[in-house]
Amino acid sequence: MKLAFTIVLSFLMFLTVLGQEIIPLYPGEIPNTKKGSGVTESFTNGMYRGVTKPSLEVYLPEKEIATGAAVVICPGGGYSVIVYQGEGVSSAKEFAKNGIVAFVLKYRLPDDATMVDKAIGPLQDAQQAIKLIRENAGRWSIDPAKIGIVGFSAGGYLASTAATHFTKAYVENANNTNLRPDFQVVVYPVISMQEKLTHKDSRSKLLGETPSQATVDLFSNELQVTGNTPPAYITHAADDNVVDVDNSIEYFEALRRHKVFVEMHIYPKGNHGFIFGRKDWMEPLVKWIKSL
Repeated sequence: MKLAFTIVLSFLMFLTVLGQEIIPLYPGEIPNTKKGSGVTESFTNGMYRGVTKPSLEVYLPEKEIATGAAVVICPGGGYSVIVYQGEGVSSAKEFAKNGIVAFVLKYRLPDDATMVDKAIGPLQDAQQAIKLIRENAGRWSIDPAKIGIVGFSAGGYLASTAATHFTKAYVENANNTNLRPDFQVVVYPVISMQEKLTHKDSRSKLLGETPSQATVDLFSNELQVTGNTPPAYITHAADDNVVDVDNSIEYFEALRRHKVFVEMHIYPKGNHGFIFGRKDWMEPLVKWIKSL
């Protein structure tokens, strides 16, 4: 018993040294969940599969460099997996090094076996993350008006969805907490659900094989931009052969037309997942966030 206690205490001290903690996203029952699905969560090669219990992992900056800003990070994975380590944790550490509190979101993957309505499942988790952080901002010395969302690939779709569908609460929100991210960052993102532009695997995972045109339009985020859409930073590689760069270009154009503050960086080469080969990609992003 004494040995077990020592091991647990050492583990907690290890987490404290890293300045991180893992928080269940929902304090009680997880909404939009089917019971007894039989789906089992797994973590291999830095990726999650079968997520049914969403959470936030916190990375804190040193107090001396803290800016008061925070980001929710949505890793990609085509809504089949979550590239948690490569896009989530590695990015979170870089944000923390630059004075920005980072929360890696382990969100539920859309699945008819686990969800009543899989189309809204990931969005519920993104909204709940923003709500939880904003309501508890003081706990992490965060300015509640400086909470952004960052997403990669399908996670970029989730981030842009949170940034364009915030007027309707898909989670319990008795306090009417503001669910609008203060800024959005989308990295080689899926944006559109339109047939000519979308990433088809992401669309079928989220909306099914034969969604109605009304559903496709509702979840095509370039069509949901308004003058109140939060400021955006967009980055993509022109030679991306997985998610067409026109997703980013059309989103930029929609934001520009609505006079939303937006900055875009398109690299000529790098393909999908270019961040793994371009270590300096966050430098202009950090400057942009601090400029806000």
